[in-house]
Amino acid sequence: MNIKKILSCLIVSGCFAAILCLHAEAQSTNKNQDTIHLADPTIFYNKGVYYLYGTVEGNSGNGFIAYTSKDMKRWVKSTTSPDGWVLKKGEAYGTKGFWAPQVFQQKDSFYMAYVADENIAIATSGSPAGPFTQKIIKQLDAPIRQIDPFVFIDEDGKKYLYHVRLTGGNKIFVAEMEADLSAIKPATLKECITATDAWENTANTNWPVTEGPSVLKHNNFYYLFYTANDFRNPDYAVGYATSSSPYGPWKKYAGNPIISKNMLGVNGTGHGDFVMDATHQLTYVFHTHFSATKPTPRRTAIIQVKFENDETSGIDKLVVDKGSFRYAVTVD
Repeated sequence: MNIKKILSCLIVSGCFAAILCLHAEAQSTNKNQDTIHLADPTIFYNKGVYYLYGTVEGNSGNGFIAYTSKDMKRWVKSTTSPDGWVLKKGEAYGTKGFWAPQVFQQKDSFYMAYVADENIAIATSGSPAGPFTQKIIKQLDAPIRQIDPFVFIDEDGKKYLYHVRLTGGNKIFVAEMEADLSAIKPATLKECITATDAWENTANTNWPVTEGPSVLKHNNFYYLFYTANDFRNPDYAVGYATSSSPYGPWKKYAGNPIISKNMLGVNGTGHGDFVMDATHQLTYVFHTHFSATKPTPRRTAIIQVKFENDETSGIDKLVVDKGSFRYAVTVD
């Protein structure tokens, strides 16, 4: 082949490569636009429908919205409320900073535990689509700022509030709740998790962070999942600890973190919740950073997990299927 033909081929190849790059970039942009931007997400399953809630990135001062899906792959924004809010400022406690909701069911009522004004409140609704409201607008009484609620109801019916208290760092506590969920029983309050391992405080900050608790019970053991590091830190990651009691003591899993940037190749992986899908597959929903250089608006992600036998410890371990990782996206 002569030099002119070689140059011609190179030019054509270069143009074709450029077109492919532009096409890939456009696809990536479209995916970013379609990705749901809810931080601190949770999914609640009810009667064949999955409901996705979370901190509304860029607009967390007005309450919470929800998305619904039949398969956890394609989501649409809930339209039960004309303005899209399933919990709206003014109808329940809070003036700003509506963060980290969790939805659960008791008999025919649905409850949303959430953060506002760096306090915890619980609202109720007749439907997981809302509206979630309070007859008496108030927070759970506490002498300290507290965030990230997770209400765990044990097999004996006792209710426990796992949450974060802001005291010398973000530390995870638990307390038994009154049967009507109106308050905790102060005498039962106990610290569960604080940052003590190297991966939990990679910035060596004087205010270490462990947050975003969620709890599962499996084979008579309690699994307390949490996220460590500041949410803006690329090393934001998920670990867990186990105990034979809802109060602890908690033994951190030796393989922590179980979800991290090293596993998935994306920054800021954490603060999520579990849902058992219609096929009895356990799924974890969480958020990641927007990009390698920009933490927000955080992106909502989903990954499948399962328990496996661990002969070394005698306690089943949670295994994450990194190949199932995907972002939650809206229908075009």
